[in-house]
Amino acid sequence: MQIKCGVDIIEIARIQESIETTNGKFLERVYTKSEMEYCESKNKAKYQHYAARFAAKEAFFKAISENFNNYEITWKDIEVTNDVKGRPEVHLLNKEIPQIESIDLSLSHCKEYAIANVAILINN
Repeated sequence: MQIKCGVDIIEIARIQESIETTNGKFLERVYTKSEMEYCESKNKAKYQHYAARFAAKEAFFKAISENFNNYEITWKDIEVTNDVKGRPEVHLLNKEIPQIESIDLSLSHCKEYAIANVAILINN
């Protein structure tokens, strides 16, 4: 077994600008319908939640980059949700990587930045 980690930090203003200037194209390319519904429900804080999910996807890509180059995973193949207690989770949609035993995700954000850390347990 191996543990692979990825981390990403993003400026919330960059995500907000990408959302506001692309007429929905950025949202459609990066986020699932469920993620968009969740973020939009956060009203004034929606850009913080979009940014945190973007950082989570980037961190996931970084964590798997060394071991899984032959898998074609897109932005929308990765979905960030919350469990019943509000803890964020990463799910792969329409893709299966059998070597991945589990994925752990931590998110945080403040007024200007969002950060995500992903740890993946790989069964060799």
